[in-house]
Amino acid sequence: MSAGRFQDKVVIVTGACRGIGHAIALAFAREGAHAVSICARDPSDITAKMESIGAKFSAYTEDFARLTQKRASEVIAQVVKDCGRVDVLVNNAGIIKRAPIVDHPEADWNAVLQINLSAPFYLTQAVCKWWLATGRDQASTDARFKVVNIASMLSFQGGILVPGYTASKSGLAGITKAFANELAKERMNFNAIAPGYIATDNTKTLREDPLRSKAILDRIPESRWGAPEDIAGAALFLASRDADYLNGTVMNVDGGWLAR
Repeated sequence: MSAGRFQDKVVIVTGACRGIGHAIALAFAREGAHAVSICARDPSDITAKMESIGAKFSAYTEDFARLTQKRASEVIAQVVKDCGRVDVLVNNAGIIKRAPIVDHPEADWNAVLQINLSAPFYLTQAVCKWWLATGRDQASTDARFKVVNIASMLSFQGGILVPGYTASKSGLAGITKAFANELAKERMNFNAIAPGYIATDNTKTLREDPLRSKAILDRIPESRWGAPEDIAGAALFLASRDADYLNGTVMNVDGGWLAR
């Protein structure tokens, strides 16, 4: 690996085994970072790709559906022990459950809120405690800790058939601002990305529906589905020194969907 903007930085990306998280982790690795994947799935694919480019990489398996405050603290402590520190946290892992709002199952609601909102809150809380207690004093005087949350267009819109997903992504945008309000003064940045319609497993059903896919593409000024790499570029920017004075913002990366 050649030197890059994140040379030797330790970057945690949750849900890096596929989709957007996969692209983000690889993008950081190509910039010289020690990428850390925390996934609920088998990490063999992302591990092989990291090895193929000669990247520093560590993989941890964690069930976000059962993550608690205590367990999140243990996970962050283990990463710090193994990797020395953490410089960037990207909260990407998420699920979506579709059902009419009046029939939306309680189990689906609870699962989506736990994985999409509670787990990122616990991990961010844990890494902030580490930074304030230890990390900040060990870092250079101008170093900043970066958190990038993967929100959604449904942080702004109501959506259809996905009340739990809408609630969780609206909440994630909200806690991005809440963390910034309290901790920006501690050399920490909290920002989020609101992806548009990206070609991932989560949108497979929509892309395979000719009428729904056409309706979506007709509204997007770019006239195409986004790629996971489109989100990775935004994540690199928000984690970089170029975004040091950006705090509590939600950046739309949607091909112009929300501008329409």
